[in-house]
Amino acid sequence: MEMAIGGAAAAAGKVGGAAARKAEGATASGEYWSEALKSFLDHIPVSSVSGAAQSSSTSPALELNLDGSVLDAIGSMYRGDVGGAVIVDEVHSTLGKFVDRDIGFVDFQSLALWALEELDKVSTEREEKSSDFLSSLKCHPQIAETKIAWLAKLFLLEPFFPVRSHDTLFHAMLLFSKHQRLNVIPVVESVNSSVDGFVTQNAVIELLLQSSGLEWLDKIADKQLSEFRFVNASKPVLVYSDQTAADAFRVLSKEKTGVAVIDRNTQCLTGMIQCSDVYLLLDDNSLFSNRRTLSCEEFVKLKNKNDNGSAEHSSASDSQSILSLRSRAQQRAGLSVTNRKSDTLKQAMENLAASGSSCSFIVGEHGLVEGVVTTRDIISVFSPPCMDSRIDGGTFFSAALEQAGCRVENGQMIRNSN
Repeated sequence: MEMAIGGAAAAAGKVGGAAARKAEGATASGEYWSEALKSFLDHIPVSSVSGAAQSSSTSPALELNLDGSVLDAIGSMYRGDVGGAVIVDEVHSTLGKFVDRDIGFVDFQSLALWALEELDKVSTEREEKSSDFLSSLKCHPQIAETKIAWLAKLFLLEPFFPVRSHDTLFHAMLLFSKHQRLNVIPVVESVNSSVDGFVTQNAVIELLLQSSGLEWLDKIADKQLSEFRFVNASKPVLVYSDQTAADAFRVLSKEKTGVAVIDRNTQCLTGMIQCSDVYLLLDDNSLFSNRRTLSCEEFVKLKNKNDNGSAEHSSASDSQSILSLRSRAQQRAGLSVTNRKSDTLKQAMENLAASGSSCSFIVGEHGLVEGVVTTRDIISVFSPPCMDSRIDGGTFFSAALEQAGCRVENGQMIRNSN
């Protein structure tokens, strides 16, 4: 795969060089954009991205029916060690050419965090003392039997925006930049064909790093983080180390990003908890049953211990799906992902790629959290300021949202007022 990517980058580099010469002396549109970079990205096929094309033995795409229940969905993803699944709706064969079969995508962490928040409203600590996550769900059918289709109303489903293997990296980055709720892009061969793989934001960053050394890319990546607007505009989400793990997961359920755990007295960073960490509550029953009394500091320490103790399993991650629940979490080994404002964008990219994290906290000289940089922030830096509004999702997904009281407008999901 590395040789294939290198070849694609080399070929794209020649095209980009030609574009750079052509654009010499011209003013590029957008603060960080150039025709050379656009040409470069538009000549790297999606198939070069890690995870975009996987062997059938890894079964990258788990499918969940639109009429399936939350309990079955969480159980299937957890048992299959899959971090997300394609939502499908079986249609009559005569309509197959006109109606999308794949209508959305749901990730494990969003579903588990929603279920956990609902459990906190109706269950007591005493009820859960000798129970596990899935068993507790079964005791509350109003949560467990909730239909996947209903979750579209809560914006827990991602739209289904597939790309084909011969589409370009530029196309995938446009999708990530435009659609704020899009975290995973399925790869298909044709309309309504099975999903062959996925493009993730981390995988895009890994590929960009392999293109390091190209002048028009390094011109952006070698800038200090302090030069980018998102560093000052993005406010980190914080929880105190003496708050409970349940508090942290409630915040994660709403914010959908990593939270920084800080000491209440010193205000310094002591750890981080991410949405993907919710799988630990299914791995360890004691973490689940004690989450209302366990402090964030204690949870981080236990998480570090569990992740380090699982290191022997992470060596097999190359043969696992790109969406594996555990391989990415173990890759982080429980450590906080941090950068300084004086670091370059490339250093932040390397941090995120090495950790598999969705964000890195910007920490000052005295350990105070001053900002955050996400994988989406980085991808947006390398994407043009004016995105193609013609890129849209499937027609059936739009119809499903409309029935749930929502609509798609200019590529964004909006809840109807009535």
